[in-house]
Amino acid sequence: MYFDGASHKEGAGAGVVFVTSEGEVLPYSFTLTQNCSNNVAEYQALIFGLEMAVDTKQRHLKVYGDSQLVINQLLGLYEVKKPELLPYHNYAKRLMGW
Repeated sequence: MYFDGASHKEGAGAGVVFVTSEGEVLPYSFTLTQNCSNNVAEYQALIFGLEMAVDTKQRHLKVYGDSQLVINQLLGLYEVKKPELLPYHNYAKRLMGW
């Protein structure tokens, strides 16, 4: 699963792409309804993808993203310093451990 989020002054969006074991590409994109930081958009993209994986009972999933902050926070290499990221971080961790 690949995930990415983006934010600018006029809005934010996120996308997720699943590649099946048969090589089928399943892209999803969505507009975020709240104005948010790029890091929140990244977390929301990841969470959307993880929720889909849980819903379809995908137990083994390789996850790729370009946000060093999000990835390293989830790996425990970076501390979550911004309070607004903590709920997203905690929820993503729960989804990863389902």
